[in-house]
Amino acid sequence: MQDALFDGIATSSEPVLMSLNPEYYDLMWRGLKRHEFRRRYLSGRPTTWYVYLTTPASRLAAVIDLGTAIEDTPERIAALAEEVREGNGASVYAYLDGLERGFAMPIRRAREYEGFSADELRDLLGSFHPPQGYTLIGRHPQWQAVCDKLTAQPTARGTTLPIAVADDS
Repeated sequence: MQDALFDGIATSSEPVLMSLNPEYYDLMWRGLKRHEFRRRYLSGRPTTWYVYLTTPASRLAAVIDLGTAIEDTPERIAALAEEVREGNGASVYAYLDGLERGFAMPIRRAREYEGFSADELRDLLGSFHPPQGYTLIGRHPQWQAVCDKLTAQPTARGTTLPIAVADDS
């Protein structure tokens, strides 16, 4: 895997498709969400996340570069959430409760596009259901084609976020 020489953003990362609630997407743009938290995720490599925003937006609308997942106990992952937004640690802990480890992916860069509605995705793919968990785009040529069309669109807005670092103490 080759790391970029620019802004600490990886040039070679695993493309994935995942859903996100628009509320959390808005928090990211406001600087109040610096990690994406998941119960299961890929280990040991950065990812390029193609974001399907759930209802009421219901559209594939963004690409977010995620750093390599921080894998740790629910308590430590919840502490990361609490550092950024007071009160968020409790909800992240509840989400991860019962697991030996959770995943926190640092958000590095985000780009928003006009994107594709759920109906447009049905037309492009033949059928469409909002993603559950994550989908490895490289295993789905039709999704790869849709993601290529997405990133060929003009960027509506973009940002490079401060690199979030886990405290190892």
